[in-house]
Amino acid sequence: MMRIWGRLSSINVRKVVFTARLLQLPFERIEAGGEFGVVRSPEYLARNPNAVVPLLDDDGFTLWESNVIVRYLGARHGNGSFYPQDLRVRFDAERWMDWQQTTLNRAGRDAFLQLVRTPADRRDPALIAASTTATEPLWDLLDAHLRDRAWMAGKHLTMADVPIACEAHRWRGLSLEHRARPGLDAWYARILELPAARGVLDLPLS
Repeated sequence: MMRIWGRLSSINVRKVVFTARLLQLPFERIEAGGEFGVVRSPEYLARNPNAVVPLLDDDGFTLWESNVIVRYLGARHGNGSFYPQDLRVRFDAERWMDWQQTTLNRAGRDAFLQLVRTPADRRDPALIAASTTATEPLWDLLDAHLRDRAWMAGKHLTMADVPIACEAHRWRGLSLEHRARPGLDAWYARILELPAARGVLDLPLS
């Protein structure tokens, strides 16, 4: 059986678990990282020398880096829409996946760390404000993108929707003011209606 190492409190683990559920793949998830440890053990380091989660073992093939795992699972187990066969659609999806890692996640990271993983008496309001200022225009960009399409890469749900959905779950879980964005809100509502989202994108942040 396919095995996934990592705690669900990690956005990157959520990406992989959400993908496996979307593709209806049986898997065993092994708690690792954070309070669970494991990632510094010799056995784990032999599979992932970065000592982070997630880690995938698919029939003896090990892989790390969350968005790469999403791509791999889509390519190996998905149908023609989740991992698009049309190259233009595929690389449109690839673009948004990279953007999530390099731009959206980076902008929102400090707000998440301060509001969720930092005790209230030690939070830095300046970091929260700067992170919010950097992130809000990116949600506006996504809202405009999703005004005339059902999913990130067009008519069908693809691998691109996974990391953006996990990022949206994290941002919307923060104790910040979240104003209405019709395109983005309608898309996220469609995400939450998916059976695969249950037990992944309906969990509180920690």
